[in-house]
Amino acid sequence: MMNAEPLQIESVVDRVYAALRFRILVGEIAHGTRLRQEALAAELGVSRTPLREALRRLTAEGLVEFHPNRGAQVAEVTHAGVRAAYEARLVLEPGAARLAAGRRPPAELELMRHAIKAESASKTDGEAYVASRDFHLALVAASGNAHLVRLAESLWVTAIGEPIFAWQAKHEPDRIEEDVVEHERIANAVEQGDANVAEALTRHHIATALGQLLDG
Repeated sequence: MMNAEPLQIESVVDRVYAALRFRILVGEIAHGTRLRQEALAAELGVSRTPLREALRRLTAEGLVEFHPNRGAQVAEVTHAGVRAAYEARLVLEPGAARLAAGRRPPAELELMRHAIKAESASKTDGEAYVASRDFHLALVAASGNAHLVRLAESLWVTAIGEPIFAWQAKHEPDRIEEDVVEHERIANAVEQGDANVAEALTRHHIATALGQLLDG
């Protein structure tokens, strides 16, 4: 009995954390939204103790921010934050692509192919952005590393691709087509098990987007 209670408390924290994280990731709770703990606790049917612990976890991931006199809120999107996220992706995703090429998982490869088709058929910048995000998250998922997946999701939740796509629409209207081609090359390298090429192509792809962000 002495060991059961801590496990039960941790389980509640896990559920609250997962619920809030999902709502932030899908945009149900928008950037900058103030997280009123009393109302959230009542909505989720929990006390404020597990809610506070869940918010601390989300803060550690960069999804939530705490401000004096204002409490917790969903992290804002800033140019500096987008740049930092792209720099982090430049470290994370090429390595994930290398791991993915070593595994060549059919399910994740199918998700990558589906995202490429969706981006190619997209009619708006928003649709293209969503498809591109789905491709990159599937690429990281193909690595088989749950830690990398969580990090990638945290980076993409800030809508880091939207400023890039807006810049491309204004200055390089053909860039979306080039994006599709580069995604196809990365997917081919992963499917063929060529880790060196998959890593190099992914690094070049993200570095190009980062350069566009800095130029814009």
